[in-house]
Amino acid sequence: MTGVDLAFWFFGTLAVVTSVLVITNRNPVASVLFLVIAFFSLAALFVTLHSHFLAAIQVLVYAGAIMVLFLFVVMLLNLGQPQWFDVQARPLVIVAAALGAAFVGLLWKGGLLEWTPTVTGPAAGVPEDVLGSVEAIGSALYTVYYLPFIATALLLLIAMVGAVVIARRER
Repeated sequence: MTGVDLAFWFFGTLAVVTSVLVITNRNPVASVLFLVIAFFSLAALFVTLHSHFLAAIQVLVYAGAIMVLFLFVVMLLNLGQPQWFDVQARPLVIVAAALGAAFVGLLWKGGLLEWTPTVTGPAAGVPEDVLGSVEAIGSALYTVYYLPFIATALLLLIAMVGAVVIARRER
C-alpha cells in the first residue's frame, strides 16, 4: 500500500466520520465546523485522485463561500439545541440506523454495490493532463450535463430567494 493509498483511506475515513458528526451533533455551529472539515477531506480526496482543480474549487466554493452562508444562517436564526431530541427521538435514531445498515447490506449482497478499494488513481486510458482540467470539466458541464447544471443553478436560486424571504419575514 503506497502513501497515496494511505492518504486516500485516511481522508475518506475522516470525511465519513466528520459527516456523521455533522448530523449527530446537537450544536449547530459545531455541525457547521465539522462540515468544513468534511469538505476539506473531500478536497484532499480529489488531490489523491489527481484532480487538483476540483480540489481547489471544493475548498474555495464549499469550504469558503457555502460555509460562510451556512454559518450566517445559523447565527441569524439563533438555533438552540432541540429539547425533544433526548427523550423522543433516540429510539427512532437507533431504528433508522439499523434500517439503513440493513438496506446497505441488502444492496451489497445483491451485487448493486461494488467495492474496488484499489482504484485510487486516474481513470485508465485518460491522459493525466486532461483529467480534472478546467477544459474537461467545462466541456462536460455545458454539453453532457447541461440540464442537471441548469437545474442545480435554479435550485440554488430558489434557496437564496427563500432565505431572503425568511429573513425579511422575521423583521
